[in-house]
Amino acid sequence: MNGTELLIQGINELEIQITDQQVAQFLKYYEMLVEINKVMNLTSIVDFNDVITKHFIDSLLSVKTVDMEKFQTMIDVGTGAGFPGIPLKIVFPHLNVTLLDSLNKRLLFLNDVIKELKLKDICTVHGRAEDLGKNQNYREKFDICVSRAVANLSTLSEYCIPFISEGGKFISYKSEFSEEEKNSAEKAIDILGGKIEKRDIVKLPYTNINRSFIVIHKIKQTPDKYPRKAGMPLKKPLK
Repeated sequence: MNGTELLIQGINELEIQITDQQVAQFLKYYEMLVEINKVMNLTSIVDFNDVITKHFIDSLLSVKTVDMEKFQTMIDVGTGAGFPGIPLKIVFPHLNVTLLDSLNKRLLFLNDVIKELKLKDICTVHGRAEDLGKNQNYREKFDICVSRAVANLSTLSEYCIPFISEGGKFISYKSEFSEEEKNSAEKAIDILGGKIEKRDIVKLPYTNINRSFIVIHKIKQTPDKYPRKAGMPLKKPLK
């Protein structure tokens, strides 16, 4: 099948119906991504079919573990080239999405994507999660936080849990997730006001790749001292 068919069928496998307009938005996003990637290293994956499966469909796999229709406000921490935030926004236009990244040139590209795709109720924010997590404009303001960023779960939790309002969820996209990482993160998650609700392993359609999703439920407010200053969550993860 060609790439467009792969996109439609892959998304249909996730029990999502996609419109012609949404297909066109994904195709334009792909065009812009490979073009900017010639001058800015956003992704090592540029083959059309690979971008569709390993970026677009992968970004949407979280629908197998949570019902996105139940959320209104979302923040994507460490969004990079816009994953998973922009694919989720395309498919769930009701979401009010904030894309957070520490590298401004990535966000300039994403602003172009947002404009070109005519996406509404989506914005980019430049900064570090440790700083923005203390900012009252963002702290505990979101129903859901998603992140495909690569870091251990203790560190990611300190980046992400402060953004979630009580009763909300943090969804961590993991390629691999060991029992050891889970055990070492549980105390940190508890300190930050969260609780691991479940771990789901979902197969990426048309590949032999499995994606682990860790769903963390925010059960109480995050203490004021967290997140710690920039660099600390990575250098000294909470234990």
